[in-house]
Amino acid sequence: METDMLTQVTQLWSMLDEMAESTPESYHRFMQQQLEDAKQYCTPPEPHLCLQTHILDPKEKSLFINLCRWKRVPAPKSPTDPIPLSAGPLEEVSDKTYSIIDIAYNPTVLQRENQAEMDHLIRLTFKYIEEHYNLSLSHSYHIATFTLKGSLKRMKQSLRGGPLPAPLFNKNTRNELTLDQIKNNLREEDRNNATLLLNKDVTQSKVHLIEEIASMELPQEPVTPTYELTIAKDANRKPLKIELKVEMPKVSSISECELSLSRDDVIIEVPEKYRLQLDLPELVDEEATTATFNKGKGVLLIIMPIP
Repeated sequence: METDMLTQVTQLWSMLDEMAESTPESYHRFMQQQLEDAKQYCTPPEPHLCLQTHILDPKEKSLFINLCRWKRVPAPKSPTDPIPLSAGPLEEVSDKTYSIIDIAYNPTVLQRENQAEMDHLIRLTFKYIEEHYNLSLSHSYHIATFTLKGSLKRMKQSLRGGPLPAPLFNKNTRNELTLDQIKNNLREEDRNNATLLLNKDVTQSKVHLIEEIASMELPQEPVTPTYELTIAKDANRKPLKIELKVEMPKVSSISECELSLSRDDVIIEVPEKYRLQLDLPELVDEEATTATFNKGKGVLLIIMPIP
């Protein structure tokens, strides 16, 4: 088996070497497409919004549905085609009072122009969950104030552990291509561009298969910032408020921060820089919560009154 794989790799490199010498423009297009596909394939899923509903059967409990953006999931080819998605397992939290499921769509799918279209997508999501996980869900739901239930790491592991669409060589190919299919596709592309190539007066010099290509940086994973959480109490030791100080020296303005707060948890996100999710030790008043950012020190201070 290893010998067969080595033979296929050798054939692939020989084919690319031949293409680089005979049709350098096709070779460059092919390699550029591979870089674009690799970048898209490696981009991690991102939280978009979180829905809260209820499982009615087989056991009644709350269900949080994390709708995520993921470029690895293909967009539908037309408005009438089925909408591809990637789904993680249905996870029951340790105290068994609620469950979480992660559903990822292509980012273009989640860019709905109006609430009616978004509601239709949510209804389709509910139907998918009911059919694939043998559940009966409540038809009522609300959008949570936070974008993700559970940790970002858990969500990524959940989605990456499921069946995923493979990276494509280009938008017109199938998920898997043989060496002969690659050759035929490239030859067909060359025939389509034959007139343009033949009309060129400049003679192409021989190119090498291995050449230096400008690096394409992949998105950085956010890190957990340093933080301090304290509970202020009155003279009778009754909790009054929770103060959360978060050190984010790479942030220059509070506009970079995305803050999601519920009664029992808080999520702070700065894309590609920081992410912090905490379960709060006390229930807080969301409406009375304030947040200030000290630019000089790079410290975000969140004060959450306890009702």
